[in-house]
Amino acid sequence: MKQSDVAPVYRAVMRLSAPVVKHWGQLEVVGEEHLPLDGPVLLIANHDSYWDPVTFGTALIGRRQVRALAKSTLWKYRPVAWVVTRMGQIPLHRDKSDAGALASAIEELKGGACIGIFPEGTISRGAPMRARSGVGRLAQAVPEAKVVLAAVTGSVDIVRFPKRPSIRIELFEPKDGQMKPDESPADFSNRIMAEIRERAPFALPGRKKTATKYRTRIEAGLPPKEPKAKRS
Repeated sequence: MKQSDVAPVYRAVMRLSAPVVKHWGQLEVVGEEHLPLDGPVLLIANHDSYWDPVTFGTALIGRRQVRALAKSTLWKYRPVAWVVTRMGQIPLHRDKSDAGALASAIEELKGGACIGIFPEGTISRGAPMRARSGVGRLAQAVPEAKVVLAAVTGSVDIVRFPKRPSIRIELFEPKDGQMKPDESPADFSNRIMAEIRERAPFALPGRKKTATKYRTRIEAGLPPKEPKAKRS
């Protein structure tokens, strides 16, 4: 990949993040050879920290620009919207089937982009989550795209100063191969997320108070995040 192919705003954000992610976070990247330098790629990962998108971008900028499917609420704030749009991110409405976002991702994939996606939809907060079928639909729609899996650990510790993180990203290919012709999108999503979670167990985010709150709810058999009260 030519560095001139990377969007200037994307490059600037990753440079600003490098002191935190690479140096303070003691970033280690394993298996970079599995990520092609060009051509369509679906980069699929676990998601336990809000730092994960920046962590992947910072780690892999020497090989690819990762265009992430990001939650649409980021576009609610004008300065943030300006940045993420110029970084090449694609807004995704998580609370519904977003055909528009998938269509945009398919178009970018066919054009040779590297699309990053977290099939679990949001950070796990330490509790198992269902993999969504969207990533399977992308793989099905663009079969020439190479599927690369990524397991990230340690990113939840970035906010736990003075504890120093040890962030590790492991890139690898699915042990049972790329998406099979007779495999449904849901089955594919479940298969690859099971592989990723074997290497990156669910982790509690936040500092001590937040992590303890999530752990207490999980141990009580409740969702880690308390649902918002519905407006009357």
